[in-house]
Amino acid sequence: MAPIRVAIVGLGKIARDQHLPAIAGNPDFALAATVSPRGAGLDDVPHFPSLEALIASGTPVDAVALCTPPQVRYDIAVQALSAGLHVFLEKPPGATLAEVVALEAEAAATGATLFASWHSRYAAGVEPARAFLADRRIDRVTITWREDVRVWHPGQAWIWEAGGLGVFDPGINALSIATRILPRPFFLRQAVLSLPANRAAPIAARMTFSDSRGTPIAMDLDWRQTGPQTWDILVETDAGECHLSKGGSVLTLPSGTERRDDHEYPGLYARFATLVRETRSDVDVAPLRLVADAFLRGEREMVEAFED
Repeated sequence: MAPIRVAIVGLGKIARDQHLPAIAGNPDFALAATVSPRGAGLDDVPHFPSLEALIASGTPVDAVALCTPPQVRYDIAVQALSAGLHVFLEKPPGATLAEVVALEAEAAATGATLFASWHSRYAAGVEPARAFLADRRIDRVTITWREDVRVWHPGQAWIWEAGGLGVFDPGINALSIATRILPRPFFLRQAVLSLPANRAAPIAARMTFSDSRGTPIAMDLDWRQTGPQTWDILVETDAGECHLSKGGSVLTLPSGTERRDDHEYPGLYARFATLVRETRSDVDVAPLRLVADAFLRGEREMVEAFED
């Protein structure tokens, strides 16, 4: 079959670091264009200042990967779906739950594929952890996701604005893994969000969840960690501990430790190709729903102003 001609909308760090290599390494795709209102594109690839300009140009495109900040993603996604283009949404899939639900309905009406991607679910240890936990008694879950915002989001003002999620931008990755590997749905009990005095989004959060059987789930998010970064999920079971570290790429079970090569974005694009070929969508909002609940129910504490 002919490759899926895909355009990248938003040519920033995540597009250059992850999307471009994944597209180049997958014969199911061909990079057809790039779109960005600022800066130059790539050599030998058509570049446009907006999706509207790309569509008007008549450049053949089958799909778009939206790597923009979430606050502007809805309007671009609607425009793409209305033009019959398949849409790959970088995480989080939207600034609000209602936006994503509306996009899912639009995709169904147009017959296009909508893929709400969660790259951390494609980390090497996630599916083996899910298999191990499927028939276990879960006693306790501890999620620790601490990193240095200056390293991962230098100068990115949008993450501190309303809809940018703040520390939940990385924290939602942990929730995407937890909602995949734990055998039962879980819900928020309590949340405390720490907001810098000069920002609209939190720099840290402490949360407690529980599932339908009362299993305690504790989550600690912080963007102020320096030195080694921490991306850990520890699940205590009746058969021993299941420990995902390094963002899910390293899995330690009672039988030993497994380390595998990263395949998150290649896995995402393989999934997207399958969805497009089968004319299906994949829109799981469970991680975003938990974040929305934290903003809805969370207590807010003010901390010192933050400067990049």
